[in-house]
Amino acid sequence: MNNTKNSRNVCVSQLDSVTVRFAGDSGDGIQLVGSQFANATAIAGNELSTLPDYPAEIRAPAGSLAGVSGFQISFGDESVLTPGNKPDVLLAMNPAALAVNLKNMDKGSVIITNSDAYTAVGLEKAGYKSNPLEDGSLANYRVIGVPVNTLAAGVLKDSTLTPAQVLKCKNFYLLGILYWMYGLPLEATQTWIKTKFGKKSPELAAANAKVLEAGFDYAETTEIFDARFQLKKSPVTKGKYRNLTGNEAAAYALITAAKLLKKKLFYGSYPITPATEILQTLSKHRANDVVVFQAEDEIAAICSSIGAAFAGELAATGTSGPGLSLKSEALGLAVIAELPLVVVNVQRGGPSTGLPTKTEQSDLLQAVYGRHGESPLVVLAATSPADCFDTTLEAARIAVKYMTPVVVLTNAYLSNGSEPFRIPKLSELPKFQTSPLPKVEDYKCFMRDPETLARPWTYPGLAGYEYRAGGLEKQNVEGNISYDALNHEVMTNLRADKIARVVKEIPATKINGPDEGELLVVGWGSTYGAITTAITEARKTGLKVSSVHIKHIFPMPADLGTIMRRFRKVLVPEENSGQFRMLLRSTYMLEPLGLNKVQGQPLNSDEVLCKIQEILRGN
Repeated sequence: MNNTKNSRNVCVSQLDSVTVRFAGDSGDGIQLVGSQFANATAIAGNELSTLPDYPAEIRAPAGSLAGVSGFQISFGDESVLTPGNKPDVLLAMNPAALAVNLKNMDKGSVIITNSDAYTAVGLEKAGYKSNPLEDGSLANYRVIGVPVNTLAAGVLKDSTLTPAQVLKCKNFYLLGILYWMYGLPLEATQTWIKTKFGKKSPELAAANAKVLEAGFDYAETTEIFDARFQLKKSPVTKGKYRNLTGNEAAAYALITAAKLLKKKLFYGSYPITPATEILQTLSKHRANDVVVFQAEDEIAAICSSIGAAFAGELAATGTSGPGLSLKSEALGLAVIAELPLVVVNVQRGGPSTGLPTKTEQSDLLQAVYGRHGESPLVVLAATSPADCFDTTLEAARIAVKYMTPVVVLTNAYLSNGSEPFRIPKLSELPKFQTSPLPKVEDYKCFMRDPETLARPWTYPGLAGYEYRAGGLEKQNVEGNISYDALNHEVMTNLRADKIARVVKEIPATKINGPDEGELLVVGWGSTYGAITTAITEARKTGLKVSSVHIKHIFPMPADLGTIMRRFRKVLVPEENSGQFRMLLRSTYMLEPLGLNKVQGQPLNSDEVLCKIQEILRGN
C-alpha cells in the first residue's frame, strides 16, 4: 500500500474482497476509469471480476436516468468469482447515477459523489424534489460529497484547456481518490494516459495525469477520508498475466489456433453489439497472418468465412443473437459442406433488437437447433472472460478435427467483463489434429476418417484433390450431387454420428461437493461464478449441496445423466426462461427445478443461494 505523506491518523483495514461501482453519464468516461481501476487492481495482485453496464443509446441526455453508465468491479483474494452482488462503494458522478444505483446498495455502504453536480437542474432530471445530500434521506449511508468540478478546475487553473476540456478531466480526480482508499499504484494509469493522449494532445495528457494525482493527494490530506483498505491478494500461478475482456480472449484464441495449425486466420464479421470488439481486436493483428473482413451484412460475413474454410484457412465469424438468426441458413451450408468454422455468438437481451447492451443466455436453443433440416453441430459455452480463450481455442480444435461448424456461446457479461489471464506456454496448448490426406489415386471427397468420420480437408490448388462444394446433398464417399432418397438418409445419419462422436473429446465432469445427495446445481456458461460462490456460502451454513458446470452443450458429457440421477433434486439457474432445463429434461427424462432471470443482468450469488435455501430448508 502507498504510504501517506502526512502524519494524520488513518485507520487501515484488511478485507478479503470489496465491490466498487462507478456510475455517471455516458460522457463522463465511466468505462474508461473503471477499466483503469481494474488494471490497477490486477497489477496489485488481486483477483478481479468486472461488469460494464451501459445504455444502448449512443448519448442519452446528460444527467438523465436513461443515460447512466455503470462499471462494477469486485476485487480481492481468490474468493472473487463474480463482479459482486451489491456495491460496497458507489462512486456517483451526478444525481441520476445515485438515483439509479441506490436501490442496489445495502445500508451502511459508502457513497462518494460529485457534489457540484447537485444543481437544481441536475436534481430535477434525476427526479429528486430536494437535494439528497442535504435532506437526510441518505442518513443510513456513509456519504462523502466532493466538489469535483471546482477542485479539478482549481488544479488546472493555469492550463490553456477550455472549460469543457477541464471538466472532462473530473473522472480522473475521483479515480485518484479511490486509488488512495485502496492503496493502488498510480504509475500504470499515468503511463496509460501518456500513451493514450501524449502524441495527440500533450497538454491534455498532462492535465489528466495532474488531476489524477491531485485526487490522490486530496484524499490523503482532507479529514473526510479517514479510512484506507488493504485487500488480500490472490495466490497465483507463476507466469505472465494480462487483464483481458472476454472478447479480447476470444480474438487471441483464434489467432493462437491459426498459429498452431500453421494457417492464416480469416475473420468475416458485421459489427454488432456486443461482439464488435472481437473484430476490432483482430484488425490490430493483420500483420500476423490475420485477414479481417468487415462485411456489408451478417449473411455476407458468414458466407465469406465459409469461403475461407473452403480455401483451406482457419475461418471464424462473430455475432450476437439477431445476427445468428441471419446466419442460420449459411450455417446449414457449412454443415452439409462439412467445413470447419468457428462462430462466436455473444448473447444479449432479445428478441429482435431487445436489450443490445445487456446480458442474457437466451440463444442456447437457437444455437443447438436453430437451422432448417437435420443440421447438427457442436455448441460450447464459456464460463468466464478468461475462459473465452480456452473455449474458443477448443472450438477451433474440434472444428478442424471433425470438419464441422462449432458455435461458442458467450454473452455481454463475459465479453465486456475482464479478469487476469495467464498467458499459456506453448507446451500447455492443445494439439491440433486434422485427417491426413490420402494418396491422390485413393482420394474421394467424402471418404471419412474411421475414428472421427471427418472428410479430408482439401482445398483449391491441391492437384488431384479437386471437388465440387455447395449446398446440394452429395453422394456418400464420391461427393457427386445426389438426389437419391436412401443416400440422403445415409448422409444425414453420418453427419449426426460425427457430431455424436465429439463426446469422446469431453473430459469427465467435475463435481463441486459430494458425489450424491439432496441437491445438485447444474449450471452452464456465465453463471459459473455466481453458482460456485453460492455453493461455498451454502456449505458454510451446513447445507449439503453440490454443483457441476457444463461447457459442452451439444453434445453433452457422457456422464452427466448418471451424475444427476444420484441426487434427489436438480436445480438449473440460467439467464433465460429455462432453455437448458428443457434440454436436460428432453435428453435425460428428468424434471429439474429452475431459477430463471431475464432482466438483462447476470444472476448473482445471493439469488442462487436464496433458491438453494428455499429448496433445502423449505422456506
